Amino acid sequence: MTSEVQQRIDDRGADGRVVWLTIDNHAKLNAVNSGLIEQLRDHALALAGDDGLRAVVLTGAGDRSFVGGADINELAANTPETGRRFITMLHEANAALRAVPVPVICRVNGFCLGAGLEIAASCDMRVAADTARFGMPEVRVGLPSVIEAALLPRLIGWGKTNELLLTGDMIDAGEARDCGLVERVVPMSGLDDAVESWLASILASGSRAVRSQKELIRKWEELPLEAAVEAGIDYLADAYTTDEPSRLMSKFLRRRG
Repeated sequence: MTSEVQQRIDDRGADGRVVWLTIDNHAKLNAVNSGLIEQLRDHALALAGDDGLRAVVLTGAGDRSFVGGADINELAANTPETGRRFITMLHEANAALRAVPVPVICRVNGFCLGAGLEIAASCDMRVAADTARFGMPEVRVGLPSVIEAALLPRLIGWGKTNELLLTGDMIDAGEARDCGLVERVVPMSGLDDAVESWLASILASGSRAVRSQKELIRKWEELPLEAAVEAGIDYLADAYTTDEPSRLMSKFLRRRG
């Protein structure tokens, strides 16, 4: 069975486009190999240049797994050199997801382990089925968790990060929500409705404002507090160089009237 990253374009007319990316290696719980990682990176890089894009939804094929980790057969055959190439490409894919200029929603439809959790952490928002399971089992197979595992402390704190990375244990969806790893947990049958509720809010907002907000959030991750505040002032002033604020505020005031 061929593994691939499938892309589906959801055209919302005047509201722009939503792109769905589905990681499909169904026979192996959507475990990612070098080919899938390269496809995911290339899709994300291409989406960065789509001016009509409003949001991206990333999920896994089927209803058992989002991404069940990296392909263990490929990991087992690695040397120091090929291991470095593999993990560098996975980082490039995650970095490309983080650089997509619109919100990236992660739809977690099952196991979210290892590389899958790093991919999920690279998205902006995460909604999970109540049957989902999360973990970083690399130490169980003799490897440290690396690259975008470094995002976990800011999401879930150092204590929970230490627990997941040092034990390799899995947690359920409820615990993932409680520690801040995911924002919402719903029944599997409600996943698409939950995604759509976020999409509706994004599409109802200013397209330029949403892009600016995401860019500013990325800056906040790197800047000290005072510089982050000053950057925000610049972004607010820049918003008024277009008609988006006046147009949307006029619409709001008409509704109130």
